[in-house]
Amino acid sequence: MKERRTYSSGQKWELIVGYSRAVRVGDRIYVTGTTATDEHGNIVGEGDAYAQTVQAIRNIEKALLALDASLEHVVRTRIFVTDISRWEEYGRAHGEFFEGIMPATTMVEVSALIDPRMLVEIEADAEH
Repeated sequence: MKERRTYSSGQKWELIVGYSRAVRVGDRIYVTGTTATDEHGNIVGEGDAYAQTVQAIRNIEKALLALDASLEHVVRTRIFVTDISRWEEYGRAHGEFFEGIMPATTMVEVSALIDPRMLVEIEADAEH
């Protein structure tokens, strides 16, 4: 059996729901839906789709680094947004981080996220 490592961001939802921010099994890393929260659980960039996307990706990067990987290892992202009409704002931030990596990516609109102030949630899969 391959070694399994987990990373916790310490956010309150992890313990309530029972999940890890990221799980590494062998060379694969799965980063759970990640939002624009800071280390204290506060939402960064309230009302700003671009800023929230940047913070979510920075949080993904932090999880990857904790599991000995980086954004360059990302092969797929899934972007869940509450207002698809703002796709260019989410997309611009995503592109700034991933323009040289070009992972497979999906963006879909959802009716709501866990906190109504959250505009975007991003999942990432990586292979190292």
